[in-house]
Amino acid sequence: METAMQAQLVSAAQQLEQQLDDEISRLDRLDTDDLETIRRQRIQEMKRMKEKRHEWHAQGHGQYTEIPEEKDFFEVPKKSENVVCHFYRDDFFRCKIVDKHLNSLAKKHMETKFVKINAEKCPFLTQRLKIKVLPTIALVKDAKTKDFIVGFADLGNNDEFSTDLLEWRIAQAGVIDYSGDLLTPPDPADRKSRVTQKKKTIRGRDQDDSDSD
Repeated sequence: METAMQAQLVSAAQQLEQQLDDEISRLDRLDTDDLETIRRQRIQEMKRMKEKRHEWHAQGHGQYTEIPEEKDFFEVPKKSENVVCHFYRDDFFRCKIVDKHLNSLAKKHMETKFVKINAEKCPFLTQRLKIKVLPTIALVKDAKTKDFIVGFADLGNNDEFSTDLLEWRIAQAGVIDYSGDLLTPPDPADRKSRVTQKKKTIRGRDQDDSDSD
């Protein structure tokens, strides 16, 4: 069994090496016209990204803002493909911790709209989304709720989690561009926070000591 596994690993390594060799050979064969085509494509891509960033900025991306009324919530995903929404209450200490982290992430991830809404002002929405624990973070993509972060159960179940860990957890739903390893939390001390993708349900509500709404 061990010999067979070693053989598979060697074979996989050889295939990867061959793929790299083929790519290097392809690049070596490129002539001036090919390089110019690649350069133009890259410039067009950079222009599209610049236009996209201007569009995001106009929509309020890059900052962590509050949704004033319940009816305004439904307009947000119509304008932004990726949305991170924090349901909070003013008198809940853990909600203030989430605010601090999301404020930092909003500046880093222009591609995503970061917002918060007072749960007491949106009873229909909290009932519809079955939000019973605060803080709860809804992760929305293409106007569909992909996942929820309920309390701090997925964040080490303590108040001292890092912004990097929350970023990693949010990335599980694909609502931010993330270049790290989605399978492994960024902080060695937080490896126990490994989670599985939720499927449009809220689980683990009794797994931490966050406040009930």
